[in-house]
Amino acid sequence: MTMCTAATYRTKDFYFGRTLDYEFSYGDEVTIVPRDYPFPLRCMGEMKHHYALIGMAHVADGYPLYYDAANEKGLCMAGLNFVGNAVYREPDPQKDNIAQYELIPWILGQCDSVAQARDLLARICVVNLPFSAQLPVAQLHWLIADRNEAITVEAVESGVMVYDNPVGVLTNNPPFPMQMFQLNNYMHVSPRDPQNTFSEKLSLCRYSRGMGGIGIPGDLSSQSRFVRVAFTKLNSRSGDAEEESVSQFFHILGSVDQQRGCCDLGDGKYEITLYTSCCNADRGVYYYTTYDNHQITAVDMHQEQLDGASLVRYPLVRGEQIYRQN
Repeated sequence: MTMCTAATYRTKDFYFGRTLDYEFSYGDEVTIVPRDYPFPLRCMGEMKHHYALIGMAHVADGYPLYYDAANEKGLCMAGLNFVGNAVYREPDPQKDNIAQYELIPWILGQCDSVAQARDLLARICVVNLPFSAQLPVAQLHWLIADRNEAITVEAVESGVMVYDNPVGVLTNNPPFPMQMFQLNNYMHVSPRDPQNTFSEKLSLCRYSRGMGGIGIPGDLSSQSRFVRVAFTKLNSRSGDAEEESVSQFFHILGSVDQQRGCCDLGDGKYEITLYTSCCNADRGVYYYTTYDNHQITAVDMHQEQLDGASLVRYPLVRGEQIYRQN
């Protein structure tokens, strides 16, 4: 099961991105879908004309299976593993029946805001249809965000649940309401110096900077990553310039970076952060780093022909790019 983290960030522009943590890559590419690329849908015909998209995808048989994407209007969406809790259904004639892998293009292709996405989600049945025999149905939940608000979407036993997400962060399990509830356990942490509330009888003093954050979990579990990124993001400060904002976003998600060897899956396999993304949703620029390449690479959707019908694909730059000063 992949262990991922998604987050939003806003300075002058709006930013959205995620980490994808797994033991191997499917050959992911930054993929641009122009407005007239035909999306064949399993139950809903063909979506012939739609908003243009940019994001990270595994392209299978010419079809972009998006992990995360943004559309030209600034609406963003990411799917994260939700194993053991996701429930998909048989098609419902009273609903818009959308396969799990179609949900990102279905929402981003038609909606220019979270408000519009809510309207579509009210009619959706996420159906239990795989893309192919080789690519079975993934158990996911989703973060959807624009510059004004964020929601979490979970298809569970009780139906498709849509939650306001005031922190703009999502990881994996447990279900989102439980992730949010756990933040109550950390209301004492602070970016400022702590005060002695242990006992008036003891003369306790701080001996290091950063002690206000003691108690923030440092392990790699999904609940701990949720707490850590929520704290980091909500207390993060940067200027409005593009380079400064993008740099800060990568630092936010860097707080949950997974290093090879720390999450042992057995048989010589280790979970690592395969890529980290940051999309300037206002400008349509998708930035990313990979595990072996910490240099930030950018792809601008508006440098491409968005009125076309053919996918634009950029293989990831994976080798480390080192600037040698002498």
